[in-house]
Amino acid sequence: MSEKTSDDIDRIVAQWNRERPDLDVAPMALIGRLGRLREKIMREQEKVFARFGLNSAGFDVLATLRRHGSPYALSPGALMDSMMITSGTVTNRIDQLEKAGLVSRGQNPDDRRSMIVALTPEGLALVNRAVTAHVENQHRMVAHLRLVEREALNTLMQAFLDGLAVGPHDPSGR
Repeated sequence: MSEKTSDDIDRIVAQWNRERPDLDVAPMALIGRLGRLREKIMREQEKVFARFGLNSAGFDVLATLRRHGSPYALSPGALMDSMMITSGTVTNRIDQLEKAGLVSRGQNPDDRRSMIVALTPEGLALVNRAVTAHVENQHRMVAHLRLVEREALNTLMQAFLDGLAVGPHDPSGR
């Protein structure tokens, strides 16, 4: 791993330490860096999606349909559950993609009362190209980390997420 360099997050933490020595603001550095990392990753991903006329929301729908396998079709409810978004959000995303000719809506053959959303041939071709570029971009973004560092970071991030799902712990670290 490279030598630690000071950054503006370190300066912010130092300022809080100076101004409020009664507070333990150490978590501020981790949370701040995670936030900045998320923003940077999102910007890098949006650049790739834009090359295909997509944004992250549209890519999410197309990729969800694609990764579920042939016939690349799901009900709006299944899309909503798989993407963890609201029904209004999924409807809006489907509307935009349908206008672009990337998905179609049709009668659910298993339940005439519901609809099914499916990739069109154009949508399938586009998402196949876009996901290839997306994965290449992801490899590029993590290339400066050794494999062992990526694995350790992944393990730590999973533990962090799991801990947030369970609830608060003793802040003293016990």
